[in-house]
Amino acid sequence: MTLLQAPDDGPPDMLRHVEPAVEPDLLRPASASAEPVIEINGVTKQYGPAGNSVLALDGISLTVERGEFLCMVGASGCGKTTLLNLIAGLDRPGAGTITLDAGRPAVMFQEAALFPWLTAIENIELPLKFHGVPKGERRDDVAMLLELVHLEGFGDKRPHELSGGMRQRVALARALAQRAEVVLMDEPFGSLDAMTRDLLHDELERLWRERGLTVVFVTHDVREAVRLGDRIVLLTSRPGKVAEEFPVHLDRPRQIGTREVGEIAAVVLERLRQEVRRHATDR
Repeated sequence: MTLLQAPDDGPPDMLRHVEPAVEPDLLRPASASAEPVIEINGVTKQYGPAGNSVLALDGISLTVERGEFLCMVGASGCGKTTLLNLIAGLDRPGAGTITLDAGRPAVMFQEAALFPWLTAIENIELPLKFHGVPKGERRDDVAMLLELVHLEGFGDKRPHELSGGMRQRVALARALAQRAEVVLMDEPFGSLDAMTRDLLHDELERLWRERGLTVVFVTHDVREAVRLGDRIVLLTSRPGKVAEEFPVHLDRPRQIGTREVGEIAAVVLERLRQEVRRHATDR
């Protein structure tokens, strides 16, 4: 278990839960019996010196269940990436605690962030080397991961020889090579074309189910959140708090262009617009 704790003199939890204005039949409460794997309690984070600081997160509390696919949406600058970095342990909160009951999570960013001088095999192999996995076992693991992401035959290619979608597949395989139970994803498909993104949605959903992963997925695309998520968390505009949660009750696999996905996306998008308008009025 990993615990990130802020100083004792930090500000109190200022979270305000907002009841949904609309609750279609396709939205339902999450199960109360599920096991939490990430617990965020009263987390606050600000950047910059006193008197000229920016409050990114303000007393945010959130629980992620084991095996859940959680999507976070919100306006630009609302603290989504900041929260992801805190969960990953790449930064520490100014107040509050983050508890992970799953070891260190894997992180996947919007850009593939592959080492350009290494082949796909060598990029995927890096986390295995860091974990001291023997060479023969590494070779077997990398071959299995390349097969999982449908990149057999491309292992000897360097990043510049691969398409954008292929590079993201390598990045996904590298994240899976860390053998983490929790995968944190920061707009990983945001720069891809619609067709490639749709194919990677299918791949990610398949791997999530086969491996029993817990995924926290940040996106600006509300339809993408409905397509992938068990639950959608909408953050307020800066400073970030939980404005509303939308547990999604749709059979899988889903298609991003279906009427059911569109109906839920419309509800979430309207709530997001309300939040953006409120922020503009308060400025």
